[in-house]
Amino acid sequence: MNIGVDYKIMKKNKVFRLSLGWQIILGLVIGVILGVVFADNKKFIAFANGLGSTFINMISMIVLPIVVSSLIVGISNMGDIKKLGKIGLKTLIYFEVLSTIAFIVGMVISNFSHLGYMLDLSQLSHVDISTYVKTAKSAAHNGLGSILMSIVPSNFFDALATGQMLPVIFFSSLFGLGIAAIGEKGKILITFLQAVAEVMFKITGWIMHFAPFGVAGLIGATVAQLGLASLKPLALFIVMAYITMIFFILVVLGITSRIFGFRIMDQLIVVKDELILAFTTASSEVTLPRLMQKTQKLGVDQAISSFVIPTGYTFNLDGSAIYQSLAAIFLAQAYHVHLSISQQITLLLVLMITSKGMAGVPGASFVVLLATVSSIGVPVSGLALIAGIDRLVDMGRTAVNVAGNVTATLVIGKSENEFDQAKHDAYVASFRNK
Repeated sequence: MNIGVDYKIMKKNKVFRLSLGWQIILGLVIGVILGVVFADNKKFIAFANGLGSTFINMISMIVLPIVVSSLIVGISNMGDIKKLGKIGLKTLIYFEVLSTIAFIVGMVISNFSHLGYMLDLSQLSHVDISTYVKTAKSAAHNGLGSILMSIVPSNFFDALATGQMLPVIFFSSLFGLGIAAIGEKGKILITFLQAVAEVMFKITGWIMHFAPFGVAGLIGATVAQLGLASLKPLALFIVMAYITMIFFILVVLGITSRIFGFRIMDQLIVVKDELILAFTTASSEVTLPRLMQKTQKLGVDQAISSFVIPTGYTFNLDGSAIYQSLAAIFLAQAYHVHLSISQQITLLLVLMITSKGMAGVPGASFVVLLATVSSIGVPVSGLALIAGIDRLVDMGRTAVNVAGNVTATLVIGKSENEFDQAKHDAYVASFRNK
């Protein structure tokens, strides 16, 4: 028996291994089964929530180090404050346009579906929303103006410790420009921060091995708390929300991609694992490190991807915009509140303002609704009727947010001529050949 030959054969014929996406889906299925089996079991819910929270925390601890190191390196290589300002303005305009389209899509579909009129309010159970009410009051008091003013941090390390994304982006951009300005002396810092980024990306890969367990915990806890029976009265709303979100990705983002010479399906193939992860965890944050890495491999310059994706995490929330407009009109119909065209335009403007003013607060989409529905005559207590299924819809809107940020990064990169088409095509082909 030739042991050397046998070893080579074993090495050549690698053991079958599930991809990350399939591992996460398996975790999702197991989580649902466990949630059904242990319905209303407080010990299981506590354990499952702890498992899911541990995974989210593991990702959270590396997000800001990756953003800081990657952004500083990217901006220092750019070295032009005018170019940075141009990219920043273009990015924010793009975010606002796409978010507005998302609001309009949600409102149009909700108006034509008339699903709210089919809802029997007597069948629904109320969920405690007191926490959201407190958050809404706090966020509304701060307002959009305060958020814009808070972009400039009084203490960078405090902003870093508390996870304030916009102040961190602002400081990192200035620091990167400062490194570029001092020339040769700054190269040692670039080398150091590049190494930090590579280490963080390596750790991200390790953490992803825990993703299926985190997903199983998060889904299991959700199903155990809600129960499948409680979903039936609002099933139509859930279906409408997902149909609208799929339409937005394939049509709106698809057309946007085509205008700039991309294919939306190529993007979806490349980031399918991240979309599954975003969907199952209902967290955009867990995908941020890998999205920055993958958009760079898709041909976008490091400075662009390091700036656009973290900024989009706060401002480019297309999925959330769809949900907010859908839910507002749906609840108005459920309470038989007729909204004229002018009232709906007012609603659109209110949503645009409040969504930006409250981006980044816990349960932001639901909080925005709390601050908005009273302006159209819907009782705030009505939100308690849909609070129970918010988590399930949140999964979908998070995936849309992620898809929107990928498209945004490619668009900004292409429009700034900071894009390598050959690199993009080769990376896409590597996924198609798997």
